[in-house]
Amino acid sequence: MKNEKMKKLFVFVPAVLLVLFLLNSFVLKEKGAGKKTTEGTKSGLLNIVLRSTDGGQTWQDISKGLPENLQREGVWGHGLFANDRGLYLRAGNGVYHSEPNSTITFWTKEIFPGKQREIAPGKNGIFAYNFRGQFLQKISGTSDWSPMYTNFQEQAVRIDRTIDWMYKNYKEREVRTVFETAGGTVFIGSNNILFRSTNSGKTWKQVQVGDGAMKLVESNGVLLSTSKEGILRSTDDGQNWDRVISEGGVGIAVERIDGGFAAIVYNTITQTNTIHISLDSGKTWNTIGEELQPSRFSLLINQIGGLQSSLNISSIKQVGKYLICGRSDGIFRSSDMGKTWKLLLPSIENRGFNLSVSGNVIYAIPNKGC
Repeated sequence: MKNEKMKKLFVFVPAVLLVLFLLNSFVLKEKGAGKKTTEGTKSGLLNIVLRSTDGGQTWQDISKGLPENLQREGVWGHGLFANDRGLYLRAGNGVYHSEPNSTITFWTKEIFPGKQREIAPGKNGIFAYNFRGQFLQKISGTSDWSPMYTNFQEQAVRIDRTIDWMYKNYKEREVRTVFETAGGTVFIGSNNILFRSTNSGKTWKQVQVGDGAMKLVESNGVLLSTSKEGILRSTDDGQNWDRVISEGGVGIAVERIDGGFAAIVYNTITQTNTIHISLDSGKTWNTIGEELQPSRFSLLINQIGGLQSSLNISSIKQVGKYLICGRSDGIFRSSDMGKTWKLLLPSIENRGFNLSVSGNVIYAIPNKGC
């Protein structure tokens, strides 16, 4: 009996030591990864907006001129976007704009007329909206903000009679996203329905039932959308949608890349966010970014502890020949379409970044409040 106990002890102790050794090695590896590219950057609470014009190799803090309370409050999730005119950011009582190729830190501010907190790019200007569906639009080249889609709530409530907290409190449908295609078709993601209008918002139709927080993107007449069940694709201007990626979890992001799209989806089996790319306009997809996934050992430790991976991938963009990825521990870059990755910018105080791209300019904004 005593010998059996000794044998079990000889097996158990080395196993425990091995686990501790592997865990220590993993921690050191993760810490080391976060120290690779700190030179040439300045991290701290003052870095509200960082900009890179060389593919993420170096970064400039362009926060000067923005409201100081952004350091505490962060930027609203739909309170910023980048396009070929630069970066637009909604903060305080104004909309701030930074030119993509300016050589100095400079923001122009326009006083905002309403209480809308979210902004989105439109075919002819900027949309501003709030969760109650109060819309404004500013036409490019003008200084006036005009009311838009004033009949949306009336039609949306008539189409969708779901009783939820929004309906109980306001007799309205909650608005989460707004997207306009190059051809002028407008989509509004509500609490559980995607609405579509082809006549500048005069009439609206329901085209998809699902998660109203849908994010949409368009390339060469093909539309992609995130959903609660993965990624959806439409080739008829959003009238009909087919699921093209499903890993059991929600779609996180969709983006345009050369020749097609990139997408991020939550995998319920591995409990991680995975990256997929398509080079044929969303018909077929390949999974990339295996190097960015947490190690099997860390996943095992998380599963034992009932935790989700702390290294979640949140965004994917293309800048020139590079793919740029935002993960909770920093910004990574790939020059071979996702086979290998290099850490460019470590996270700030354990917070990752939201990424926006304007031409060859990358903007990085800490995740807090975003």
